[in-house]
Amino acid sequence: MAPDSYEAAVGNVALIRRPGLRFYEVVGRSPEAMLTGILSGSMPPAGRPTPGGGRRGRMPSSGILTPKGHLVSDSRVARLEEAEGGALLLELPEAAAEAALDHFRQYLPPRLARVVPPEEPLAAVSVVGPATAELLAATLPWATVAELDDMEEGDAWWHGRNGPPDLLVVRNGEVTPLAFDLIAGETRLASLVATFRGRGVPEGSADLWEILRVERGRPAFGVEMDGDTLPQEAGIEARTVDYGKGCFTGQEVLVRIRDRGHVNRHLRGLLFGAGPPPPRGTPLYRHGSEQPAGEVRSAIRSPGFGQAIGLGYVRREVEPRATLRAGSPGGPDVGLRAIDSSGWVLVEGDPGFNP
Repeated sequence: MAPDSYEAAVGNVALIRRPGLRFYEVVGRSPEAMLTGILSGSMPPAGRPTPGGGRRGRMPSSGILTPKGHLVSDSRVARLEEAEGGALLLELPEAAAEAALDHFRQYLPPRLARVVPPEEPLAAVSVVGPATAELLAATLPWATVAELDDMEEGDAWWHGRNGPPDLLVVRNGEVTPLAFDLIAGETRLASLVATFRGRGVPEGSADLWEILRVERGRPAFGVEMDGDTLPQEAGIEARTVDYGKGCFTGQEVLVRIRDRGHVNRHLRGLLFGAGPPPPRGTPLYRHGSEQPAGEVRSAIRSPGFGQAIGLGYVRREVEPRATLRAGSPGGPDVGLRAIDSSGWVLVEGDPGFNP
């Protein structure tokens, strides 16, 4: 990662390709009704037309769960048509896509709903930084700075009324700087990338996205989340689970945890200090204990924190603000911090702490 691309992403604007995403259409006689029973989150509301041949709507996050409540994948879903009940667009992380497709083959009745690739493959880039709204408004004649600034995470703006989008713009909340995902066919996306480059926008790597994501404190499937993860463990329940929508696969387990139980581990932020980031899977120990209390799932050198930081799982009895040891009971100190919907819960003395 070039230092100037990080500085652009946090101070101005940068472009990051997102090759780790896959897109599918859910079609058939009753795609929405069938998918509602599989996705843990809310279905997107009907879109509303906007001037310029587009529509505004939502692309909310959701979980795809086993009957025991473990994640098959996380996802986002949007409408391919303005009205409710029609075809849907499904976004999956590449790390979980094959398992999710197997899950759909098992639980979706093919006479009523099928998951198929779009006729034209879709891809995504993310535009990140405080000047992102200005850049998009200068590039897309149907968007304004005020409207883009007003969008919240998951808000979506389609260009094209029905069917696969000419362009889908979605507010992204996985990183701290202002960010939008641009989803389109390869030809349209290549044209946009060329336009951004012509405006002098630097392009960052996948490593830059990982740094920004870990600095935000957002888990990713295939890194901090896998098939053994419960939504409550990863802290994604508020974004991906709608208990009021009716039955979905895995709901009973999640309700039982919510009402009468607890999970045995939680995703936490890890502060490693000036040393190198430890490898994934490094065990974490409490002082004086020979038994691991958790493990590192991701670790990066953070320009924003001025040290190595990471995300990992720690047993529930170990409270945030504790100090653990990395690698062995006598290993280097690791500061433990809570992660909530806003990101890292920092304490006085931490870089970026703002009481």
